[in-house]
Amino acid sequence: MKLYEYMGKELFNRYGLTIPRGKMVTSPEEAAAVAAEIGAPVVIKSQVLSGKRGKGGGIKFADTPEEAREAAAQVLGMTVQGLKVEMILVEEKLAIDHEFYVAITVDGAAKAPVLIASAQGGMDIEEVPDEFIVKEHLDVCLGIQPYLCREVCRRLGVSGAVAKEFSRLLPILYRIFREKDAELVEINPLVLSGEKLIAADAKVTIDDEALYRQKDLPVVDDRTEAERQAHALGLSYVQLDGNIAVMANGAGITMGTLDIIQHYGGAPANFLDAGGGTGMEATAKALEILLSTNPRVIFINIFGGITRCDDVARALVKVKQEKGINVPVVIRLVGTNEEEGVRLLREHGIEAYKVMHEAAAKAVELARAQN
Repeated sequence: MKLYEYMGKELFNRYGLTIPRGKMVTSPEEAAAVAAEIGAPVVIKSQVLSGKRGKGGGIKFADTPEEAREAAAQVLGMTVQGLKVEMILVEEKLAIDHEFYVAITVDGAAKAPVLIASAQGGMDIEEVPDEFIVKEHLDVCLGIQPYLCREVCRRLGVSGAVAKEFSRLLPILYRIFREKDAELVEINPLVLSGEKLIAADAKVTIDDEALYRQKDLPVVDDRTEAERQAHALGLSYVQLDGNIAVMANGAGITMGTLDIIQHYGGAPANFLDAGGGTGMEATAKALEILLSTNPRVIFINIFGGITRCDDVARALVKVKQEKGINVPVVIRLVGTNEEEGVRLLREHGIEAYKVMHEAAAKAVELARAQN
């Protein structure tokens, strides 16, 4: 679960980290009132669960309450990275002497938390050269000790009062990470203003499996309608940015399907793991979810073990007859009751592939033909 920026900053403030003065609002009039209260100039920041808001026009500056009202009117209702802006954060404009990056996240390969820091903040960490990034894996039993703070400060090139601020901030960041069951706690940029380090942004992601014990956190449901419908069916579904809808049976084969689509130059529109043993009715509903996303092509990749190929075929025929399918469908069907499934599809004018890469190449070809 991702927290909105203003929620992350409220969490930081509760733990004693310094944040800019500001408030979340939902109307231009409220924005003007907050600007008058905290004093201009202010920053108007769209609250969406996405990065690159500035490039998308979702961050504006205002020198007076009236300008704040106008900027808020422009930002509210706009679309940033495909997400509609319904809330904005109005906060003081900081005097920036330097921008740092600092985050704690989970390194799956190392099976440990990792502290990441850089003196080149304010930009995507992926764009910073490795030689300017500090990475330190953390022992969960020790956390962040003073010696580690000193080492990070040395490698960042900070000393004196700034190093003292860093040595206060890093252990607090780790406390938030551990106590709130976070997958990511990130400040980018961490602004140096005078001798103060201020969290100018906040990105916090909480482990979904731990939400039951985080009762004090707000609930943020950022799923799309398709993701909600799939979740109600007990299916694993994630919306992506492509145009080839995908359904497969099993997480591994679904990931492989996404990879092979990209290998042939296509773009998957989703991850949908229909699982093993999903019956005809659930499979038909999964297909209806895919159709609701308006893809150019639907690619079904079934390697039947527990999943029966004839059930998948019947589901596809059912949706075709009852709902209508107005986009090309490419299906690869291999495994349990394969012959019966292929026969059912042929009776309704659908040919099934046996080889995955051939089916994927066809799906990409059909998607390109609709450009």
